[in-house]
Amino acid sequence: MTPTSNRPSPAFSGASWFALFTGALAYLIGLWNAGMQLNEKGYYLTVLLYGLFAAISLQKSVRDRMEGLRVSGIYFGLCWVSTLGAILLLTVGLWNATLAPSEKGFYAMSFLLSLFAAVAVQKNVRDSLAAEPAAG
Repeated sequence: MTPTSNRPSPAFSGASWFALFTGALAYLIGLWNAGMQLNEKGYYLTVLLYGLFAAISLQKSVRDRMEGLRVSGIYFGLCWVSTLGAILLLTVGLWNATLAPSEKGFYAMSFLLSLFAAVAVQKNVRDSLAAEPAAG
């Protein structure tokens, strides 16, 4: 039995990176052009950064557990709480924002695209590293 390679295709890898840059850049350009106060822009920027970090941490924790690597229950729970918390923070912020519904939808969709793409990029990077022959 020969081992199969889990290396992602260049097309999938490129699409993942493109989705991440598109989502994050759209979100950031929207913030830059928004007529919000600086503290509101800071809130939305922080929620994006927190969400990206939380989603990547959650994906890594889930993958580690699937591969039999130890992940503490506290860290695993914090990853879930952080990811859901970032989504909740964005939802509450947009719910209370004085933005047009189309702007709210724009921020929500670019945020979720960014989170999903960050998970896909993390998976691709990990799969690519795992498919490389061991150095030594």
